[in-house]
Amino acid sequence: MKEAMFYSKLEGKKVKCALCNHRCTISAGKRGICGVRENREGVLYTLVYGRAVSVNIDPIEKKPLFNFYPGTTAYSLATVGCNFRCLHCQNWEISQAPKESSGDIIGRELMPDDIVREALEYGCKSIAYTYTEPTIFYEYAYDTAVLAQKKGIKNVFVTNGYITEEALREIAPYLDAANIDLKAFTNEFYKKVCGARLQPVLDNIKLYKELGIWVEVTTLLIPGHNDSKEELREIAEFIAEVGKEIPWHVTAFYPTYKLLDTPPTPVETLRMARKIGMEAGLKYVYEGNIPGEGGENTYCPKCGETLIRRFGFGILENKIKENKCPACGSEADGIGL
Repeated sequence: MKEAMFYSKLEGKKVKCALCNHRCTISAGKRGICGVRENREGVLYTLVYGRAVSVNIDPIEKKPLFNFYPGTTAYSLATVGCNFRCLHCQNWEISQAPKESSGDIIGRELMPDDIVREALEYGCKSIAYTYTEPTIFYEYAYDTAVLAQKKGIKNVFVTNGYITEEALREIAPYLDAANIDLKAFTNEFYKKVCGARLQPVLDNIKLYKELGIWVEVTTLLIPGHNDSKEELREIAEFIAEVGKEIPWHVTAFYPTYKLLDTPPTPVETLRMARKIGMEAGLKYVYEGNIPGEGGENTYCPKCGETLIRRFGFGILENKIKENKCPACGSEADGIGL
């Protein structure tokens, strides 16, 4: 256990958490929406510090980050808990674990210095705070990121974008990249499917960019929920306004958790979304979860040359030389290309 960052004390031993945009008011003996921050006699504690529930060595493309050190590996870790309750969560066994298992906090002890040491041993270019929502294990991620940066390791958030501005600004000097889920473009979807609001996510996509963190955005296309032409166009136009160089990953949904009655995403829907994204002026739009279809390749925005050829999360060929297209010489957008 470790005392939490970003909270204030209220009367009657209550506390107000300022880590994510739920900004929970928590009574003594209770936890926030995330299920992993607990008020004990007027002091807020994180229950997941040093308690890793999932650790893997992943290709950076799995995050997905396609324009950030392609072909490298990321030491990926998570704790239990999440500040969303997405009905389609693919990692619900760990993200919802505190709520599904009577509040138990599972995970093995793995401290920040152990994470950095192992990342170095495995030759990982980055550490990815992923699988669940990294905001809810902020103190753990923060201490690890500070150590990692000193050792030359990059830090990556795979996030729902619901962190508060003050918390994001604090960790920003140690964050190199983030893949942010923009799950839909209606507040109704966020409220009904995720238990959250849309606007904080939009604000944070802009803030990540302003803070100099490399941003890629992912939208999981769920049939009948967020896949209309109009909504996809709104998402694409929003991203383009923030930055046309921001890669947009449009990925296929498969029935899971509490959305088992929703069919998988047709390939045609991904094709449509990619076309809409390109028409909105986005330079890089990727189709995910359907390997081998060509939509996962990186193409030169100027001349159309295939710069990086992929199959799933693997790179078959990378033609980029000194961040430039070999055919026309134009700059490719990204970091470590």
